[in-house]
Amino acid sequence: MNKRTAVSDFFKEKKKIILVITLVALLAAAVYLFFGAESQSGLSQQSAYTETETKLADMLSSIEGVGDVRVYVTETEDEITGVVVVCEGADSILVKNNVLNAVSTALNINKQIIAIYSM
Repeated sequence: MNKRTAVSDFFKEKKKIILVITLVALLAAAVYLFFGAESQSGLSQQSAYTETETKLADMLSSIEGVGDVRVYVTETEDEITGVVVVCEGADSILVKNNVLNAVSTALNINKQIIAIYSM
């Protein structure tokens, strides 16, 4: 009886290990599909940008020292209520000021609704 119990326990433990490995593999696959597919689909992310955001990002990236840039514009009924700019050069006060002035002028908005952050 002891031998049967030991063999039975061994197979139960083996089944638990296989189940845990399977669950971990499924979880890893789900995480990869959710996050991996998102990062590989930069083209679909780009299409989510509005025309204003795309044009603004292109203009800002041409300013000296800005580097890589992301822009998010919040609009309600054709009125811009906020702009967030994230760029590599925002650590520099000069670059940050240039970006602030460029966004304010390009969109004809108050500087108080513009936020600029470093990447």
